[in-house]
Amino acid sequence: MTSTLFDPIVFHDHTIRNRVWVAPMCQYSSEDDGLPTPWHHMHYGQFAAGGAGLVMLEATAVSPQGRITPSDLGIWSDEQAAALAPIAAFIAEHGASPAIQLAHAGRKASTYGPFSTKNGSVPVGEGGWETIGPSAVAFGSESGLPVDRQLAVPREMTSADIATVIEDFANAADRSVRAGFTVLEVHAAHGYLLHEFLSPISNQRTDQYGGSVENRSRLTVEIVEAIRARHPQVPLFVRISATDWVDGGYTLEEATVTSRLLKAAGADLIDVSTGGNVARAPIATGPGYQIPHAAHIKKEAGVQVSGVGAITDARQADGYLRDGLVDATMLARHMLRDPHFALRAADELGVTLDYWPVQYERAQGFPTA
Repeated sequence: MTSTLFDPIVFHDHTIRNRVWVAPMCQYSSEDDGLPTPWHHMHYGQFAAGGAGLVMLEATAVSPQGRITPSDLGIWSDEQAAALAPIAAFIAEHGASPAIQLAHAGRKASTYGPFSTKNGSVPVGEGGWETIGPSAVAFGSESGLPVDRQLAVPREMTSADIATVIEDFANAADRSVRAGFTVLEVHAAHGYLLHEFLSPISNQRTDQYGGSVENRSRLTVEIVEAIRARHPQVPLFVRISATDWVDGGYTLEEATVTSRLLKAAGADLIDVSTGGNVARAPIATGPGYQIPHAAHIKKEAGVQVSGVGAITDARQADGYLRDGLVDATMLARHMLRDPHFALRAADELGVTLDYWPVQYERAQGFPTA
């Protein structure tokens, strides 16, 4: 028997109490220059009270230019870090590990949020900003979308832009640690900037950041190295999209190469997702549909992994761990439906926890049928 859902897991000197982790999920609910609102306090706090081992904040922009939408959280300023600190403290007070995903949206930045009546890129004159990417290739062009349905063409990044992005990630890591986050994650998935560098669909460079998979991985590796140099003992994860799901795109075998490089650079765990860099990718979803990608990377790259994707059941999640496919599970949409999933799962699996909130203890072991 390998590790199970409620076994702790240790990274450096930090122990995460179980393997039920809350995946980062954008809320698009910042109302004032990247600052959190009461919604964020409620949203993240409920998962810690609900027994999760790790609560990962949503993609949090390392620069104003790195936001997906004008309503994204940010951590490019000390003011933002101070405003996020109470959220991290509440999560920690309730026994979960406060984590934060550091992100730059690249060519998918400056878009209208999902709650807007408009779609596409926000014009510069209407509160938007110039986007950047590895190459001047618009998102949507790879799928043959009409020009009016593509996002804005990004400006191809210069070497100075790349150096600035690395420094932005490292500075965001500094602020995150000062704010009380005990786990950091670099976002290199879902078609955002670092995934754009990884994928040959969006990266057409001919310098040291383009061409081979090693070159396309270079920026993500350099960001991990920069963060690790400043924070040698902080658990550091990287989320990747293990495939673009289309011919000519980033592949699982390439993702395995990237994962080996990231491990060597100091990453402790690869958080394995898929897709996001192609507008019309034929993704075959289903329960645990991304677990095989994580299992492949775990085996072939020799690195710890988390698995995500339509995990909705306690025995399903526990089985992935018992079978040795992943080292932890990430739950996203199911946590929105059931933020106390971890407490319920423990009951279902017959595991006694000593971290039920005292306010909720009367519900422990209560029959559900």
